[in-house]
Amino acid sequence: MLVLITYDVNTQDASGKKRLRKLAKQCVNYGQRVQNSVFECVLDAAQCKQLQNTLISMMDPQKDSLRFYYLGTHYQTKVEHFGAKPSYEAEGVLMI
Repeated sequence: MLVLITYDVNTQDASGKKRLRKLAKQCVNYGQRVQNSVFECVLDAAQCKQLQNTLISMMDPQKDSLRFYYLGTHYQTKVEHFGAKPSYEAEGVLMI
């Protein structure tokens, strides 16, 4: 399923900047950054729960915000992209 993950981290102090970097690094391990704090991740249920638990343990619930949007397996009809940074095929071939 495609999961859209967004976060907002309070970076007014050094610990917030560190949390922001750690959250972003973890999300990059699971998906594609599509905007500064927005990631598209193709995950199964177990991966999703694992990532969710990991990210929640990293954030400060008093200062930060984390959202998961579950777009399902037929997400191609639910996502439209306009403007810069061309879209990518989430389950396509990855060439490094």
